Amino acid sequence: MQQTIRIKYLHDKIEKLKYIEGKSDWIDLRAAEDVDLKAGEMKLIPLGVAMQLPEGYEAHVVPRSSTFKNFGVIQANHMGVIDCSYSGDEDWWFWPALAMRDTHIAMNDRICQFRIMENQPEILFEETEKLGGENRGGFGSTGVK
Repeated sequence: MQQTIRIKYLHDKIEKLKYIEGKSDWIDLRAAEDVDLKAGEMKLIPLGVAMQLPEGYEAHVVPRSSTFKNFGVIQANHMGVIDCSYSGDEDWWFWPALAMRDTHIAMNDRICQFRIMENQPEILFEETEKLGGENRGGFGSTGVK
């Protein structure tokens, strides 16, 4: 089912977002300005977009697979979640970059990607003494090979 998302761009120099059917359901996001970082510095890099996500959906924002190789930065919060209530005219999207080396990111460089996901259903937790599943051996028990 196709969804329509209202989007606002920070300025007209930002390349418009594109959904590439058949390749991936993740959509690339770009730096909205030139950024220079020294190793160890952190910056919220503006992505130049604000969106009104459909009710009941959220966006998951993660680095592209080539981001670390190309720019030497990692996402400081590992995964960003933007809920549908973050939809005002000034609710701009940012990407928290932590530089592992000195780097330059140019405006319109593709640095991260997002997809929208349906919100988790309401959960009811039921306490129990036994779960009933087979024990796998605990955390990290599957080994390295």
